[in-house]
Amino acid sequence: MNLEQFNLLKDEQAIEVLKSCVHIQSWIQTILQQRPFISTEELYETASLQAKTWNWSEVSQALALHPRIGEKKAAIALSAKEQKFSQNEQALLDANSDLQQALSQGNLAYEHKFGHIFLIRASGRSGTEMLAELNRRLENSDEQEQQEVKQQLSEIALIRLKQEIQ
Repeated sequence: MNLEQFNLLKDEQAIEVLKSCVHIQSWIQTILQQRPFISTEELYETASLQAKTWNWSEVSQALALHPRIGEKKAAIALSAKEQKFSQNEQALLDANSDLQQALSQGNLAYEHKFGHIFLIRASGRSGTEMLAELNRRLENSDEQEQQEVKQQLSEIALIRLKQEIQ
């Protein structure tokens, strides 16, 4: 949809559009309150700035709505739009069974260490690149990893927002 259409949506409809980007209520509410936007750049800038305010509790809750890298479904049911986003984002993931096995083992090690799924902006990355990032991030401290997860979730949300509203 274009920006004018987004600006004219009823709040309930706009919430659904924004939830498909990321399930963080403060982000959604800030964007809703700032409507109408003059330009898409203003919208994206508002979204980006608000993402920098996310706390770990918000991010942690949003993680439950993302599938593991290499898996097609999240632990919680997603809307059709969110499923499509996830499938498109992981489209470059190689179907190689060795890679799938390595990602599966890496996901388990990551979850054991950090207590949540490994989240990465998959869009534009190959499976090999994602595996390398997973292995690198296993060396992070909890604090370092929380910062990386927030950054990755922000990137995902902004990519999805730009796909939704042009």
